Amino acid sequence: MGFITTRDGINLHVKDSGVGPAVLLIHGWPLTGDMWEYQTLALQEAGYRVIAYDRRGFGQSSHPIGPYDYDTLAEDLATIINTLELSDVTLVGFSMGGGEVARYLSRHGSALVRSTVLISTVLPGLMRSSANPDGIDFELIAEMKSSIRKDRFHFLRQFMRTFYGVSTLFHPVSDAILDWSFLLAVMASPMATLECIEAWGTTDFTADMPAFAGVPTLVIHGTDDSCVPVEISSARAALLIPHARFTTYESAPHGLFASHHEQLNSDLLGFLGARS
Repeated sequence: MGFITTRDGINLHVKDSGVGPAVLLIHGWPLTGDMWEYQTLALQEAGYRVIAYDRRGFGQSSHPIGPYDYDTLAEDLATIINTLELSDVTLVGFSMGGGEVARYLSRHGSALVRSTVLISTVLPGLMRSSANPDGIDFELIAEMKSSIRKDRFHFLRQFMRTFYGVSTLFHPVSDAILDWSFLLAVMASPMATLECIEAWGTTDFTADMPAFAGVPTLVIHGTDDSCVPVEISSARAALLIPHARFTTYESAPHGLFASHHEQLNSDLLGFLGARS
């Protein structure tokens, strides 16, 4: 299937391949569903049906002016699940994609969901608050948006180095992966790039977290994630999800789906196999 159309007329680009238990992959900002290349191949070879899509405003999906709030994004996810008549599906969210998983569960329940996997996600919310005293300030969001407005291409080029933890001494991924990721990122519309920063940066998912109750959940995060530090995100999320399995990858950056793909694929397949 190439495209699924939402209630408000947005065409979502969907890749659906393989036969077996369904796994639906939700990408992070500012990439596309193609970021899951390593995981898609591993899942297909292991006998799973793999669905990945480009969020509205990104990749080959429609590029509307808006909206880009999580209620809307969760309804897009629901449209895909319902149109493909998925049941017993595992939802895998990376970074901003964890928000869609949480909001979908809180709005639609878990009747169609077998399990969830949260990788380097923003849950349960990144903003500084009494519950999250080490969280980020809104000024950081404003600075990112200002830099994008000034030179989106330069910002994304530099951001990818941070995303993958690249420095003078450390190079967890190849230059080719940096180039590929930059190309995926610039496919997004400027409006979606800006508005989704607001969405993942400021949304508080605390009220959504009880919806994970009864849903087997694997939480994974890298200890060297400087984009979404584990202490203000997954470490807190794991405490709010009953019986969540929480694992950290030592020295892994935000983009561990590429830098630590073998470890992630092994853990993902092990979790899915345990649920079969």
